[in-house]
Amino acid sequence: MSSFKITHYQQPAGGWGSLRASLRSLRQEHALTDGAALLLKMNQAEGFDCPGCAWGDPEAHSSFEFCENGVKAVAAEATGKRVTADFFAAHTLSWLAEQTDYFLEEQGRLTEPMAYDPQSDRYVPVSWDTAFARIAAQLNALASPDEAIFYTSGRTSNEAAFLYQLFVREFGTNNLPDCSNMCHEPTSLAMPESIGVGKAMVTLDDFELTDTILMFGHNPGTCAPRMLATLSEASKRGARILVFNPLHERGLERFLHPQHPVEMLTNHATPIASHYYQPRSGGDYAIAMGIARTILESGNPDQAFIEEHTQGFDGFRDLVMNTPWTQIEEQSGLSRHDLEEIGRIYDQGQAAIFTWGMGITQQKHAVATIQMFLNVLLLKGNIGKPGAGPSPIRGHSNVQGDRTMGIYEKPSPEFLQRLGAEFHFAPPRQHGYDTVASIEAMEDGRAKFFFGLGGNFANATPDTARAHAALRRCAMTVHVTTKLNRSHIVHGEQSLILPCLGRTEIDIQKTGPQGVTVEDTFCMVHISQGMNEPASPSLLSECAIVARLARATLPLSPTPWLQLMGDYDLIRDRIARVVPGFEHFNERVHKPRGFHLDLPPRSRVWPTASGKANFLAKALSTIADDHFVPQTSEKLFTLMTIRSHDQYNTTIYGYEDRYRGVSGLRNVCFMHPEDIRDMGFQANDWVDITSHWTDGERVARDFLLVAFDIPKGMLAGYYPELNVLVPLSSYADRARTPTSKSIPVTLARTKGGEHHVA
Repeated sequence: MSSFKITHYQQPAGGWGSLRASLRSLRQEHALTDGAALLLKMNQAEGFDCPGCAWGDPEAHSSFEFCENGVKAVAAEATGKRVTADFFAAHTLSWLAEQTDYFLEEQGRLTEPMAYDPQSDRYVPVSWDTAFARIAAQLNALASPDEAIFYTSGRTSNEAAFLYQLFVREFGTNNLPDCSNMCHEPTSLAMPESIGVGKAMVTLDDFELTDTILMFGHNPGTCAPRMLATLSEASKRGARILVFNPLHERGLERFLHPQHPVEMLTNHATPIASHYYQPRSGGDYAIAMGIARTILESGNPDQAFIEEHTQGFDGFRDLVMNTPWTQIEEQSGLSRHDLEEIGRIYDQGQAAIFTWGMGITQQKHAVATIQMFLNVLLLKGNIGKPGAGPSPIRGHSNVQGDRTMGIYEKPSPEFLQRLGAEFHFAPPRQHGYDTVASIEAMEDGRAKFFFGLGGNFANATPDTARAHAALRRCAMTVHVTTKLNRSHIVHGEQSLILPCLGRTEIDIQKTGPQGVTVEDTFCMVHISQGMNEPASPSLLSECAIVARLARATLPLSPTPWLQLMGDYDLIRDRIARVVPGFEHFNERVHKPRGFHLDLPPRSRVWPTASGKANFLAKALSTIADDHFVPQTSEKLFTLMTIRSHDQYNTTIYGYEDRYRGVSGLRNVCFMHPEDIRDMGFQANDWVDITSHWTDGERVARDFLLVAFDIPKGMLAGYYPELNVLVPLSSYADRARTPTSKSIPVTLARTKGGEHHVA
């Protein structure tokens, strides 16, 4: 087996390491010339939106609005490598199934539509017309439209997403699960109940005005590196940045901006966190309650704001004040001294921003935790004023926009009414399947068809063995994609791969070059225009694929699918009449930076049933993580899945997790040194990890123990490798996101196997 290297990384995030990694990525993808030219157009007014994260673009653009992970995403898309019919002729799917996810991704761009041939166990070329005809025949042969599942990834543009949900609803179902079901679904549920809208109440400009930032459960150094530049500037201004993360992450400690020559030459890094706290898994609700308790005990809430703009305060106050400090300490994992320190810092600030990521949303009590964050903001009037408010940090570049466009299994009656009136049909009203329900439906035969508009469903979902088996039970699986991934290998009886244009590529339709739009994490909607020649003349845009499939499947549809496909301005005109906030869409989006969606709570207008913001809270005793205590005599740990620095979502760019000092492998388990010792292990031992749940055990074998600064009793490791341990039935209350940050597991020494660790 190849050698690995475990070291202690001592440099700041960014810096020369980031530049070297960026250059290496361009070289590796044979994209040094084309990729470097593309970078100057990324996140620019006359360029394309980064296909990676959803971080916003500053009003004063520089020529270098990209980060290391953005470079990797562009390099992967602009790669000179190609996966042609010859590649599939040379490799059976049985052989491909034995290869790593990294190997599949590294083969390059797909060039033509392919269909699975069970006789040869290979994908073979198929024409676009034949592909659409086969899919249409399969769809129209279903006993009910609800036997079909239509998944969406977060990289899909607004225009493609709108057409997609329209097609699916004209077909007759609301089975529109998406990646939001696995990440920020709790945010989308919690925030509207509290303040009326489920989106960020701040813009990027607010980070220039705030004096206090509280960051819960996310790691921007790996997941949204451009955020580090924003945090760095806030730190230099003297803003206090309080970080709550079980792992000590380098990107939350120090940052050396690789695009600032003076900083690079002087090696002058900027501290990010002014205060760093390591809570126990799921302890964030108790932390927020501790902050609220401190504010209430100080007698310093914003009483005028509370009386004018909120309801439910008296009950909230009584609940918090009657919760013992000892209970708050125990469940948070922090001391009362720390909690009161946090409360005083927040109390002293004039404008505070709360940010959070999947460290919060992938917990059982995620919805309640987010609502407690909002309670704390309401206590000090920190919503609806400059430099203040809640800011969920979205992942993929248009995951929020897809939901805005109607990609949702539980659409509102108002949206369906507007959609039906605009396109002259009666949309289905019955709620569809979310991601978890989709797997269950494929598993038991209620769903027989799966269509994925982007993404890597097989690897992104929890309970890997069950998810893979469910997909294999389908009569047909279809994937729209740019590159090969695991989902194309885990196929149904019939399977098709439909290769599409990437975000960086020129999209020529009947009326000329087209641009698409995206919505960033701050609700800014802007246009993205591809710059590169397509990787193959056979590629279609996502809009074209959806439109041609709809035309083939629904020949009597009143929607002018091919006309819309030929001119994306026409799609945007339809969006403007269906989606609130997108009036005069074409006119507004062609302006520099596009436009910001009007969010009433930013003006202290609350679109709730009462017309006020709501204090919503549960007793702390109901938020304990003992919702399931496995019956085992072995020591239980709480495992959380995380990203490596060399990946984006399920896309594996390489084997270098630089900031955590891991090189050459992904099967690692981060553990506190004292836990390693107490268990009778040593660092660099190999272990099997077993998760325990009501329906039995799941095992991930052969993982290297890496000593790390993480709370005792907790473990961490990479997904998708550890998704096998996440039970399908373990999910957030009401929101049903997988609880990938709180998996009860035990460890045992691996039997056999030879490894070499450098």
